[in-house]
Amino acid sequence: MKVKDVKTPKVEFVRSEDSIKQAAQKMEELDVGALPVVVGNDMIGMITDRDIVIRTVAQGLDPEKHKVVDALTEGVISCKEEDDVQAVVNLMEEKQIRRVVVRDDAQNVTGIVSLGDLALNIQKDVAGEALRGVSQPA
Repeated sequence: MKVKDVKTPKVEFVRSEDSIKQAAQKMEELDVGALPVVVGNDMIGMITDRDIVIRTVAQGLDPEKHKVVDALTEGVISCKEEDDVQAVVNLMEEKQIRRVVVRDDAQNVTGIVSLGDLALNIQKDVAGEALRGVSQPA
């Protein structure tokens, strides 16, 4: 099975200069736990609900005053639409991540594949393998 067959196709972004509150509101509106972060046309990282809790709430920062760039996880791990799902499972395990950005041959973002996508669309043993690998301490 290919990544293009299991990915979530619609991707919303937040800008690095958006407030953390704006990012959290967008996550709530879209019912997602992560959003890619862009500066201009360049994706510089992801912000997750966990990032917001650990890097904002736990530090006592004001989510209305602080920007997404203050809480994001830098770097973007991506795969290609034509990659085999098992390769993405291996990548998630290796990097201990729960989401991977999906790109086409022109490097355009075409989706995100998450553990949830894998659980819904592939065999239970493969999804379980991914969850175990991602969840084990490094």
